[in-house]
Amino acid sequence: MNPKILRISLIAALAGFLFGFDTVVISGAEKKLQALWETSDAFHGTVVIGMALFGTVLGAMFGGIPTNKIGRKKTLFWIGVLYTLSALGSALANDPISFGIFRFLGGLGIGASTVAAPTYISEIAPARQRGRLVGLYQFNIVFGILIAFFSNYLLNGIGENDWRWMVGVEAIPAVIYTLFALGLPKSPRWLLTR
Repeated sequence: MNPKILRISLIAALAGFLFGFDTVVISGAEKKLQALWETSDAFHGTVVIGMALFGTVLGAMFGGIPTNKIGRKKTLFWIGVLYTLSALGSALANDPISFGIFRFLGGLGIGASTVAAPTYISEIAPARQRGRLVGLYQFNIVFGILIAFFSNYLLNGIGENDWRWMVGVEAIPAVIYTLFALGLPKSPRWLLTR
């Protein structure tokens, strides 16, 4: 396997890691947030927890638009920006509405990544290695879930605002991914369509 293709695929597949991490990281903080903001079960489930899901659905439905219009590479970069904004904004939020808005942004990143990352990897991969390389994205989703649970376990109880650390720590891999995405080459197939 070409080491350069593997490295490029691993970078793009990190969008899957952030997908898994962002999806699960809320599990460590959600009960604390409900107690802190004294929200009803319906409001808490819809706004605090559910906004990321709504963003994911919209991101998946419309993620093909930027993927085709501005390219796979630029879309992957902006997905990283969405993850970063979501993590930092959620960590700094002081009310459930702003928290929900920032979680929605993360959801848009999740949904768009389900379109852009596998498309990008499949287009840069040789035909005989395509399935294996695209599988890196799926593996990273599960790996991100595992690390999110581990992160929540380590950060639980570190202080009164431990929930801020739980949701904010995602900014570290998100910034790293975003910087790496800047160095990705453009997809050859996308370039052919220009």
